[in-house]
Amino acid sequence: MTPSGGPLAYGPPPPVPPGPLGPPPPLGPPPPPGPGVQPPFVAPTTDGKRRRRWIALAWSGAAVVVLCIGGVVGIGALAVFGSQMIVDQSKAAVRDYLTALQEREYAKAYSMQCQAEQHRISERQFEAKQRQLQVSTFTVLEPDLANQDIVVPAVVYYDYGGSTTLHYLIAQNESTGEFEVCGSGS
Repeated sequence: MTPSGGPLAYGPPPPVPPGPLGPPPPLGPPPPPGPGVQPPFVAPTTDGKRRRRWIALAWSGAAVVVLCIGGVVGIGALAVFGSQMIVDQSKAAVRDYLTALQEREYAKAYSMQCQAEQHRISERQFEAKQRQLQVSTFTVLEPDLANQDIVVPAVVYYDYGGSTTLHYLIAQNESTGEFEVCGSGS
């Protein structure tokens, strides 16, 4: 309310005099109104270098991940197939050894033994012992790989009608890589 009792009237603000308290003078002409107005400077064009760089980095990262996964799978497969190869070859060594005994090929069975076993017993002694207990049939069981030694059990049936379970110690020949029988026990 005004001092005279009437309503307060609002109008345009009083002009601000130029000077230290007034608005700064315009720096240039104002842009023209309407379509087609251009800014005072043009932004530099981008040719996609950053985008291509990020795409290349993403593909490189994906390739590294795929190669790492492939390496882990390859190492795992090597471990599994390596242990399976040991099982198969150790069973084959015992099977071949017992087959030679079954077929009365004592010289062949003797040659399938490791050097330490051949030094322990002569071929004549080996043949004399095997002639006493002639193998009629056998069953090779799963090897025990729990400790450092490979032990392959086999149920051996003899011509006289008896049977026994023997545990064959298997060793790998360092020069040929072949698995050899290196002793047996009950």
